[in-house]
This record gives sequence, structure tokens and C-alpha cells, in this order.
Amino acid sequence: MTNTKREEKIKKVISKRQEGIIVFEDIHDLHNVAASCRSADGFGFQKIYLIFENEKSFNPKKTGKTSSGSANKWLDFKIFKSTKECLEELKKDGFEIWATVLDEKAVKISKADFTKEKIAVMFGNEHRGLSKEAIRGTDKKVYIPMKGMVQSFNLSVSAAIVMYEINRQREAARGVK
Repeated sequence: MTNTKREEKIKKVISKRQEGIIVFEDIHDLHNVAASCRSADGFGFQKIYLIFENEKSFNPKKTGKTSSGSANKWLDFKIFKSTKECLEELKKDGFEIWATVLDEKAVKISKADFTKEKIAVMFGNEHRGLSKEAIRGTDKKVYIPMKGMVQSFNLSVSAAIVMYEINRQREAARGVK
């Protein structure tokens, strides 16, 4: 690809980026984040926030190149040492914060309204889910209904489903077919 064609492609991709932040709290397996980053890039999300309060931190730019399909080099990452610090920044910046939870009292994903531009969606640890502090600090809660015997999808699958739904709703609101 020539430099001109590459620059045109980059400009086109940037023009389709969405406002919104995907937040991962205390993720244990870096490959789950890397696979989620691939989905984030595919659905036009630029910003990924990572909270490492209880799990060992890692540099998302240097890990998971295979599972991310190198998407990690095209995304912006911000790392926080506490959930509180991340929530405070999101609120200060005017984001509506959604928690993904295993709770049927939460909003079913198909009934959630993700058309607001400034949305941050939080995903929790593969085993423990989101912390109580994270859940208390969010504005809304959403769940993905399950029809099988297992309780939840893999983290990267859940993240992809939520990002797809956000993208689908936003495109429908703009009349994109």
C-alpha cells in the first residue's frame, strides 16, 4: 500500500471512531483484553481504560499482538491504579457509566439505550466480575441474557456483544443501513 493510500485509510478510519470508553477492571488474562481490543477497533472505539487495583498490571501496547490482531497499536490506553480514580475521571469528563453485571434486575442489553455519545462501559474480572465499588459508582447496569447452562460469556465475547449493540443502536439512530 502506498503512503498516500495508507494515509487515506487512516483518515477514513479516524472519521468513523466513536465517542465512548471501554473500561476493564482488574482483568487477570491479558489475552481477554487483547481480544477485546480487536473488537474495540472493529467497532470504532478508540479509548480503552484499564484498572489494576488487585491484579498484576501489563502494558497493553506490548502484549497480546496475536489475539489483538495488532489492534492494540491503533488504540489509546489509559491505566489507573484504582477504580475510584477511574470513576472520578469518567464522571468529571461527563460520561454516563454502565456496569456489565450478572443481574436480571439490570437492563437487558436489547432494552438499554446506548445512543448517548459519552458512554463508558465497565467490564470486570473473569472470575469475580466488577467490584462492589465499581457497581456502586456506575449510573446504569446492563446484562446479556443467557439461554444455556453457563452463567456468562467469556469476557472478550461479552465486550464484543456490548460494543456491537452500542454501534448498532448508534447507526440506527443516525439512519445508517
